[in-house]
Amino acid sequence: MSERDRPSLFYRFVVLASKPLLYGVYRLEVEGLEHVPASGGFVLSANHSSSFDPWPLGIAIGDRHYLRHMAKSELYWRPLKWVVDAGGGFPVRRGERDTEAIEKAIVLARQGDAVVMFPEGTRRKKGLRKKFEARAHSGAARIALEAGVPLVPAAISGTDRLARLPKLRVRYGPPVELDDLKGLDPREAAQLATERLMETIHRLEAEL
Repeated sequence: MSERDRPSLFYRFVVLASKPLLYGVYRLEVEGLEHVPASGGFVLSANHSSSFDPWPLGIAIGDRHYLRHMAKSELYWRPLKWVVDAGGGFPVRRGERDTEAIEKAIVLARQGDAVVMFPEGTRRKKGLRKKFEARAHSGAARIALEAGVPLVPAAISGTDRLARLPKLRVRYGPPVELDDLKGLDPREAAQLATERLMETIHRLEAEL
């Protein structure tokens, strides 16, 4: 990664300070770390139940990778935008095709960062009525295919009830097979990769 895009001091502090909380209070249990690339960029894709999902996903990996994630553009107001940026976020306009955010993610993955994407796009459950319903989108697969990096599936449980101090679990799976999709129409390739990705995520969830 370039010097400009190294993790901020705030990001490093959060990683360090979060470990006692996640592994102590929430008894974080991590499986499948051997499937996470030791170096180089990749796309990390998981189920989405809470705004806190990136937290255990990133802490479990530790400082081996700089986790980057899309943050809804509504969060980009001062001073919150500085916190979001320092935490590895970059803006995306929800509910529309944000080509700029996708291109940004491709660049980040190519330069060696781990880009977190939630194919469902929005949390599955929420107390208020949602404008954007959770359904699988092909953005994660498209980024991995265009950047030429692994697409790593994962599953998380417990983040939707943090106030109850549940045991948090994270399981990473082997990268989704993408080599046989090269040469196909980009849309078809992304759709097939997404189907494989979601099938794996659902299997990993069932195993938690």
